[in-house]
Amino acid sequence: MKTKQVLAIGVFLLTGVVASAEMENRTWVVDGVTREAQVWIPETILSNGCPLVFAFHGHGGSMQNAARSFRIHEVWPEAMVVYMQGLPTVGQLTDPEGKRNGWNSNPNDPANQDLKFFDAVYDSLADRVDANRVYSTGHSNGGCFTYCLWASRGDRFAAMAPSGAVLREGFSAMKPKPALHIAGQTDPLVKYAWQERMIKAVFNLNGCSESGEPWAESGELTGTLYSSVSGTPLVTLIHPGGHKFPKEAPELIARFFKEYVRK
Repeated sequence: MKTKQVLAIGVFLLTGVVASAEMENRTWVVDGVTREAQVWIPETILSNGCPLVFAFHGHGGSMQNAARSFRIHEVWPEAMVVYMQGLPTVGQLTDPEGKRNGWNSNPNDPANQDLKFFDAVYDSLADRVDANRVYSTGHSNGGCFTYCLWASRGDRFAAMAPSGAVLREGFSAMKPKPALHIAGQTDPLVKYAWQERMIKAVFNLNGCSESGEPWAESGELTGTLYSSVSGTPLVTLIHPGGHKFPKEAPELIARFFKEYVRK
């Protein structure tokens, strides 16, 4: 038996799964519609499963763009990462004709095809992941969808990290959960004042302390941690820019996710 084969068998006995770290293009059929995602499969998966991170592109984006921007698979290669592809969707602030790809971020819509898509993806991967270490992030419309998942599928997640986003409907269904919110102070699209109200609502929901403490600084990003006696803190990452996803954000998102498991 060759040495490489012996090593592979040894890893299998230790971890339960042997794989080569790679990005895979996968498809699911949801209500008769073929949906796509790029899925990063870690090199090894422990017997109790690996962390799972969902990352959602903004309106007009793509799964490829999300993989390049969020880079979660690069900064946390031990996690399985899913970059899902949206469908042509009417935008809340732009694209009223719905010509560009996006997400239905209304958790109260019983016909929400994107929530059904999420369910299909999650169920297909569940046997290879640690159910207590599932996370979501997204920017703009993708951040809104992350909030939508919090409101509608929150019991599946350990922590959330939306960027440049708010939730318009369904906030009352959200339960306290560790959260990181990224916002630009000069955002011309999702106004900073709107995001401040969203941050305050999450702050109150999570029962956070009034006094924040420095959490991280990277580039233009300034992080503040608002602790919570219930273990559901809020971290704000604020930058002076507009409606953008900061290039320094992926490392901080991964750092934040690694700190929390579902209770």
